[in-house]
Amino acid sequence: MEKKQSLHAHIKSELLARIKNGTYQKGEKIPTELELCKNFDVSRTTVRAALNQLTLEGYLERTQGRGTFVADKKVHQTLSQTVKRYVDQVEVQGKTAEIILIDLSVIPASETIQLALGVPPNDPIQKIERVRKANHSPTQYEISYIPWSTAPGITKKQAETSLYNALKQDFHVAIAKTTEHIELTLSDESTSYYLDSEIGLPCFYIETVAEDQEGNKVEYSQSYFRGDKTNFVIERLYPEDAEI
Repeated sequence: MEKKQSLHAHIKSELLARIKNGTYQKGEKIPTELELCKNFDVSRTTVRAALNQLTLEGYLERTQGRGTFVADKKVHQTLSQTVKRYVDQVEVQGKTAEIILIDLSVIPASETIQLALGVPPNDPIQKIERVRKANHSPTQYEISYIPWSTAPGITKKQAETSLYNALKQDFHVAIAKTTEHIELTLSDESTSYYLDSEIGLPCFYIETVAEDQEGNKVEYSQSYFRGDKTNFVIERLYPEDAEI
């Protein structure tokens, strides 16, 4: 058992290295399972396990009757020390970014929203459901909740751009701090529908609470990112006198 896992990990690592160093280019068909078996001198089961994992992680795409191909590069997003919009982060990677509004409505604050935003029971909350795309492919499904008192009457046009820019420019609410909680989850029927994925796809789930300069909580969001199309970069700054 240990030997098989070691071989599987080795093959996956080697194939991933070939993808990242450009040996296998985006859209290129990789060798068949049989060719890889001969190349690595392992069983078909071991090769298939490595290919399945790389496919699940979004580095390969398998097409029935055609073979296995190198997938497009994942969208990189920076979580720390950045004020760049999603559109800017995606376009600098040579991709076309889109924000699609799914629903814009006003709902009474649920218990979850009350706790997250510190608002009274049944306080009017604007619920904004959106899908973000890169090269016309969904990468993120997001639900944002903004109190009516914070930014009354958010429009469709505002919701289809950067919400934080709209809050600042149109409602004079400047975001000063965000607190983000990240975990892994599997897409359910609703999430997979908006992400155009199979049910059970591994996703990054991020809950965010945004505060203004006075410490008022002005937005609560729940975001699901396709694990096979997205990865994150975390930057940390250390002062010279920091004890690490």
